[in-house]
Amino acid sequence: MLIRRVEVYTVELPYKKPFTISMGTSYSSTDVVVKIIDDEGNVGWGEASPSRRVTGESEDTILSAMSVLAPQIINEDPLNVEEIERKISGAILGNTAAKLALEMAAFDLKGKILGVRLRDLLGGYKDRVETDFTIGIMSPEEMASDALRYVEMGFRILKLKVGLDVEEDLARVRAVRDAVGKDIRIRIDANQGWSVKQAKKALSSMERYDVELAEQPVKWYDYEGMAELTRESPIPIMADESVHSARDALLVANMRAADYINIKLTKAGGLLEARRIAAISEAAGIPNMIGCMMEGGVSITAAVHFATATRNVVTTDLDSDISLKEDFVEGGAKCENGFRILPEGAGLGNLRVKEGMLKLWKVFEEGKEVSTPL
Repeated sequence: MLIRRVEVYTVELPYKKPFTISMGTSYSSTDVVVKIIDDEGNVGWGEASPSRRVTGESEDTILSAMSVLAPQIINEDPLNVEEIERKISGAILGNTAAKLALEMAAFDLKGKILGVRLRDLLGGYKDRVETDFTIGIMSPEEMASDALRYVEMGFRILKLKVGLDVEEDLARVRAVRDAVGKDIRIRIDANQGWSVKQAKKALSSMERYDVELAEQPVKWYDYEGMAELTRESPIPIMADESVHSARDALLVANMRAADYINIKLTKAGGLLEARRIAAISEAAGIPNMIGCMMEGGVSITAAVHFATATRNVVTTDLDSDISLKEDFVEGGAKCENGFRILPEGAGLGNLRVKEGMLKLWKVFEEGKEVSTPL
């Protein structure tokens, strides 16, 4: 049983409202979707969500990388996902979102062939996880209003984007806490927006509002600053953009540069590397969160499988598909009262890709590449 065909698509995913973080404002994502087919007609799906600011990728770079990566898996046994990962990892540096899409599709296909859920292929731990809901940077009043709406939808954990101005950020956190009361968990994410000095001031001021953690307060490369904050901050520190790989996780663990590490499949370039990050984190006594870019339902469902298979993942930030005007997936990991629930079915589970929303880019088969203009 061998992979015979790889189809690469793009899909435009507009957001319900603009999403602002300290690094800029986004209005939509253009994701790359892959479909792999074996010689018996079994299908696996994967998704790549580009992030220029985090992984350095765009729709164009992912598509270019696919011309190198997709042929690597033709005639490979989909049961040998480790070998598939080795081949695509060695074919080109970086391009982690592109690599993730192919590895994810291979895992989906493997699960379907074996009749096993991805969660169980990865280990198996539980069937649901609670997620937060992320609120982008707006005025304090707007963020408080949105917070109340998401609480009414059933979310008990809110992540507030901050990082533009310390005093305004403090007002945002205060407004949300006043609006939702003391029983809702609040965490913040500065997306590298502060200096160490600003972070110290902000975090000491925000402690009174019972903020449970602060994600990536300073630049990703400032590991010493992260370590200083981890030692001194009254609020636990989470590394996000500072950790892309298992090697990064080892550095953070050795420096004690974070209290938590946020794993994102897109940063890691695949579920196997994400599992290595989790193993290093667990060995160092550092809990994990699994987060997301602005993915649709294929990638979010894969992340839920990973979270429910990994004991060291103690919290999740898997809400991006809820912010889309329309997802290209029906089914998958549903969200009910703030909990993501695994779908039934093998591989990624019972989800249907709305192929009419996808735009074909290229088809790869043995010995040939069929181009289709976008």
